[in-house]
Amino acid sequence: MSYDVSAVRAHFPALKQGAAHFDGPGGSQVPDVVGDAVRATLVAAIANRGRVTEAERTADDTVLAARQAVADLLGANLDGYSPGGIVFGRSMTQLTFDFSRALAKTWQPGDEVVVTRLDHDANVRPWVYAAEAAGATLRWAEFDPATGELSPQAVASVLSERTRLVALTGASNLIGTRPDVRAVADLVHAAGGLLYVDGVHLAAHGPIDVGALGADFFGCSPYKFLGPHCGVLAARPGLLERLHPDKLLPATEQVPERFEFGTLPYELLAGTTAAIDFLAGLASSRSGDRRQDLIGAMSAIEAHEDRLRDRIERHVRALPGVTVWSRAARRTPTLLLTFAGRDAADAYRQLAALGVNAPAGSFYALEASRWLGLGDAGGLRIGLAPYNNDDDADRLLDGLDQFVRANPEGS
Repeated sequence: MSYDVSAVRAHFPALKQGAAHFDGPGGSQVPDVVGDAVRATLVAAIANRGRVTEAERTADDTVLAARQAVADLLGANLDGYSPGGIVFGRSMTQLTFDFSRALAKTWQPGDEVVVTRLDHDANVRPWVYAAEAAGATLRWAEFDPATGELSPQAVASVLSERTRLVALTGASNLIGTRPDVRAVADLVHAAGGLLYVDGVHLAAHGPIDVGALGADFFGCSPYKFLGPHCGVLAARPGLLERLHPDKLLPATEQVPERFEFGTLPYELLAGTTAAIDFLAGLASSRSGDRRQDLIGAMSAIEAHEDRLRDRIERHVRALPGVTVWSRAARRTPTLLLTFAGRDAADAYRQLAALGVNAPAGSFYALEASRWLGLGDAGGLRIGLAPYNNDDDADRLLDGLDQFVRANPEGS
């Protein structure tokens, strides 16, 4: 499928400031249509949701449109999923804390909860605290630091008939590893547990089908796929009906609204819909079916980003004193680098001075960074987005060459 990156870039006002952005995993830049949608909603007549006044209808229609758009993006329209299972929140982190507390109400002492060493802390710490509060036992699934792979067998080794929930990343935001979520889901379900997938880093880089993944819960963040800052969770409405979060007494018991505390940020939901429509519009052949267009567009984005990643990766692997920690067979376009005898933060600062944004750190993936032996410092992360092009890659590689030449092989 053809992909016109120049046409894509024309929609991003931030790119006119001149920087080459390799910081997409921390939050992507935003196309003009998303900003337009946010502004239009903010200045329109709007009220709490209802169907009586025009302002109420505008609010209600905005929410319903966003639920449908997210369902189309994630394939949450089949296999028991529906737009009625799309929950909005301030962030994926906030939603995961909320759901961990709601799920913990169903656990008993002696029940077991599984987290992994590969995950962002947003899909670790909420479960650690919830397990502790419920008297449940916490178990860890460990990835291979030599390969970056988290195998289904590693998860299977910590499952039992007492497993109530497994929290698993769809893709590591630190090193890009994409575990076999479906294989893990089958193991978890055979043990009688539920699977909570952190899809924040995965959803930005290819087509998603929550049913095919086997996710009982799938969380993601629109600001990682060109949208505004908010969080999204997809689950089957029937599963949500079984959970009862703490809420205000007059707040509705309806699903999914019972999980959405306070008035929703309508402008951000409008921006989310606009971001998804923008992505669908990148399909080279428009079908008129948003879900099908999204599959085509996200497949094209994946191919474009993988080509650039491969080019960058081949170059940096040949640089003296550079270690590339992103090694799994299936990965997002994300590379973590360290430099012999040099602090990755120095590379970050030198690249920034050249107008190349590639940050250094562990990016809240503390368990993964520590498991790799990198402590809390992590490394330099190069993360690609749909608007990156070969000129960006040239600037990045030139900057890395300069940094390495200034201190070859850590001398």
